[in-house]
Amino acid sequence: MTAQNKKPVHIIGGGLAGSEAAWQIAQAGVPVVIHEMRPVRGTDAHKTEGLAELVCSNSFRSDDAESNAVGQLHWEMRRLGSLIMAKGDAHQVPAGGALAVDRDGFSQAVTAALEAHPRVTIERGEIAGLPPAEWDKVIIATGPLTSSGLAQGLLSLTGETSLAFFDAIAPIVHFDSIDMDTAWFQSRYDKAGPGGTGADYINCPLDRDQYEAFIDALLAAEKTEFKEWEGTPYFDGCLPIEVMAERGRETLRWGPMKPVGLTNKHNPTVKAYAVVQLRQDNALGTLFNMTGFQTKLKYGEQSRIFRLIPGLQNAEFARLGGIHRNTYLNSPKLLDETLRLKADPRLRFAGQITGCEGYVESAAIGLLTGRLAAAERLGHDLPLPPPTTALGALVNHITGGHIVTIDEGPRSFQPMNINFGLFPPIEGVATTGPDGKRLKGPAKSQARKQALTARAKRVMEEWAGGAEE
Repeated sequence: MTAQNKKPVHIIGGGLAGSEAAWQIAQAGVPVVIHEMRPVRGTDAHKTEGLAELVCSNSFRSDDAESNAVGQLHWEMRRLGSLIMAKGDAHQVPAGGALAVDRDGFSQAVTAALEAHPRVTIERGEIAGLPPAEWDKVIIATGPLTSSGLAQGLLSLTGETSLAFFDAIAPIVHFDSIDMDTAWFQSRYDKAGPGGTGADYINCPLDRDQYEAFIDALLAAEKTEFKEWEGTPYFDGCLPIEVMAERGRETLRWGPMKPVGLTNKHNPTVKAYAVVQLRQDNALGTLFNMTGFQTKLKYGEQSRIFRLIPGLQNAEFARLGGIHRNTYLNSPKLLDETLRLKADPRLRFAGQITGCEGYVESAAIGLLTGRLAAAERLGHDLPLPPPTTALGALVNHITGGHIVTIDEGPRSFQPMNINFGLFPPIEGVATTGPDGKRLKGPAKSQARKQALTARAKRVMEEWAGGAEE
């Protein structure tokens, strides 16, 4: 039987993970069906019916493949023929050292590529409950907005009591409403990234009194409350700004509002006490999102409080922030090492529902699950990428990650971005620089990161070469 005549692999969810998984399966010669419930049934966060719609930030984060873990993951995905990375590169917008994309152009390009592929079928409609028994290979990539029917089916199958937590969306501002006599363009430390110039962020400075007034307003503001969901933990990488403010008055100044690496071109001799940065959100440069400003403030409060920021006093918002539900499994307990559900191995999981966090990580796990499913359908044995690669380190965390106690609550698995802490230790890192002096502090850390990425590239080349034979 040829690959084209084999039964299809079914994918539930047309986000980044599902789209990437479908592409990998189809490219391997296996038919695939994507089941996407939009627009038959919408969500609170999505605005379009496009596949791979970005509902939060438009950034894929750092593209530095030499000393950043997510940059290394970018490199590995490109090496493995990632659709998400190819369309991200094609639709990039300036963002300093990061890879950010025009969200509409990116989604449209991913959708068009999958619609045009001869082995891809896209079916619109909700899978309300567990997949039909006749689907022998299924990838569930429903991400943070898994429908209630499917979530309940998974709960009944796994015996778990909960799959949900909540995170927030940052506001987007019209560029022409920003006061550029107060704000200025500059990337932190003038760092230029893909498609960037080193002056890719808009910076809005606050002095101490302005910062204190902003914190007071955040703390006093009305928030969206979900009393039935109280006690649900936030992921620390996506905390609402008002939650950060509640953790201490200086928390924001050491987080998304840190003033380091920036010089106010309008007043270069005065150091800002805090800085709000905005990053380009579309290719036209007409929209900018407030970096790190995810929030659950009520809409009226957002407009009032964010206009306290110098440079944004007349801001017009294309979109205000909001809350959306995130759903993920206790993966180390429920999934095997190839991301199949132990209770029903025909079901494989990809993306945020597995407990990874971030666009790139979600797509990367989609890439791997797609390759694993295709190999199984073709009767091939595909070994997992070694944990010394970024992709291998990420899946190793998902399937064998540490289970911790949160806020004295039940033991639970927590989402994780890719980071060097997930990589196995490395020996033989250079201890001296080109000048013969002993490396210390940041220089020593930089040498370690570069050694980790160099090893990851070498190992990934070997793994990818074996997978392609």
